[in-house]
Amino acid sequence: MNRDNTLMITGDIRKKILLFALPIFLGNLFQQLYNAADSIIVGNFISSSALAAVSSAGNLIFLVIGFFNGISVGAGVVIAHYIGARNAKSTEEAVHTTVALGIVSSIILTAVGTLLAPVMLRLMNTPPEVLPQSITYFRIYFAGSFGFVMYNTFVGILQASGDSRHPLIYLAIASAVNVVLDLLLIAGLHMGVGAAAFATAVSQLLSAFLAMTKLLRTDADYRLVLSKIRFRRHLLKKVLQYGLPTGLSNSVMALSNVVIQSYINAYGAKAVAGIGAYIKIEGFAFIPITGFAMAMTTFIGQNLGAGEYGRAKKGTYFGITCALAASEVIGLVLFRFAPQLIAFFDSDPEVIAFGTMRARYVTLFFFLCAFTHVGSAVLRGYGRPVASMCVFLLCWCVVRVVILAVTERFIHTIRTTFIVYPVTWTLSSTVILILLILTFRKHPLAQS
Repeated sequence: MNRDNTLMITGDIRKKILLFALPIFLGNLFQQLYNAADSIIVGNFISSSALAAVSSAGNLIFLVIGFFNGISVGAGVVIAHYIGARNAKSTEEAVHTTVALGIVSSIILTAVGTLLAPVMLRLMNTPPEVLPQSITYFRIYFAGSFGFVMYNTFVGILQASGDSRHPLIYLAIASAVNVVLDLLLIAGLHMGVGAAAFATAVSQLLSAFLAMTKLLRTDADYRLVLSKIRFRRHLLKKVLQYGLPTGLSNSVMALSNVVIQSYINAYGAKAVAGIGAYIKIEGFAFIPITGFAMAMTTFIGQNLGAGEYGRAKKGTYFGITCALAASEVIGLVLFRFAPQLIAFFDSDPEVIAFGTMRARYVTLFFFLCAFTHVGSAVLRGYGRPVASMCVFLLCWCVVRVVILAVTERFIHTIRTTFIVYPVTWTLSSTVILILLILTFRKHPLAQS
């Protein structure tokens, strides 16, 4: 691949953003399909309680890994700036510092995930009948931490360069491997939920290896050389300056979902299974959100590094508009077909009823969620990751927890756990809009 073809500082803005975002869409689609395949196979070939076990571990998994993935995203902003500025030396050092940080992070994550699984799941009030299976799934999943941490690290580097095509290829291969292993181990050999976690860990390790191989073989400034992997203090500080707020934002989002999951768990395994199935389906709505968020981070990072302020401004408007429109269309589809989609995971009428109820309360408001995520990505690109983090901390964590704590004292209904989403999405999108307006006025792009 011609390196200049992947740079986003020249050429048609809309074409560059769409061509970058499209492979991310497809990659996320593959990822959602194999995540859904896990749950479909578990729900149909094992039991509803097994599906509940996998579902109850999902939010907790993202709480732990979201922090480290956020650091990778923050590192990508730094690398994109240097690539846009065509600073070869700083690009090389930032890449190898990021990889060193990924290796250390994966070691920490493996220890934390495997050792603290029972404690964290009990704190979430996981139903006793699914707790043993949840612990098994959680521990096996995090035993493979190296694969998914390093995959996100390597892919973050590739995407910072403007290359989203190769990560798509690697994710497609990993998705196929994951589904085949699920079918073989669970449907064929009748193994338990641990087999689903094992299949995911193996597929993620494979995708990490493929992405690493690409970085080892490229002749671009972001080439990976194993002997050069080490921390550079000044670059580590800069990576953490961007990465820590992004990681904390992810963890805050996940923490609020863990708190909400603990309330849902109190309504029993059927509620956990139904809402867990819906969450798998909801992941498809995040495909355009994630794609355009990554596109904005890379596009703005490279263009600000190159001093193309007017170009960054035009790209911001286009990316946000596309994300809002695409996510809302998916929301309308999910609102209409929620019962039929949830039935793929589990045919139990009570499970379907819980999942459908959640869908009907939140899907029409996906455009607000999209604006918060993509607007936050824009703020990160402009060098304001702390502002983005504060929005998630206050709106998606503190406000949600307060609403649930207060309402549960007077109204004991699972519907409260649904309503908090559109309420806090409205609040966060309003604050993000204000921050974007202030950022545009203060930044040099305001005069472009």
